[in-house]
Amino acid sequence: MDKDKIHDYCLKLAGTTHDYKEEWEAERYQIGDKLYAMIGGNATGKPVLTLKCEPNRAEDLRETYEDIIPGYYMNKTHWNSIYMNSDISMDVVEQLIQHSYDLVFAKLTKKVQQQITAQ
Repeated sequence: MDKDKIHDYCLKLAGTTHDYKEEWEAERYQIGDKLYAMIGGNATGKPVLTLKCEPNRAEDLRETYEDIIPGYYMNKTHWNSIYMNSDISMDVVEQLIQHSYDLVFAKLTKKVQQQITAQ
């Protein structure tokens, strides 16, 4: 996976903000101040992309791809982490980023949703 492509894709999604959280040593992508994607290391030191995911889909993905694991340092039911050195196609990664974004967007208040879509 290409970190720059992930970064560019996330920033194309309406209302996305990006920052670097020093104490987590992680790049965060948020919408309405809610996290939907994060790039950082895990316990082994390997960089991972962590994304929110619907629980049943999260399980299916973990069974299908050996490089998708329960979300590192996140709720294991609702988050997956993908090793950045995996050979998972960017098409799949983009679909998973979009899925995470959509899940988080849906939980925002109607007012915040409208502000984002009006941009």
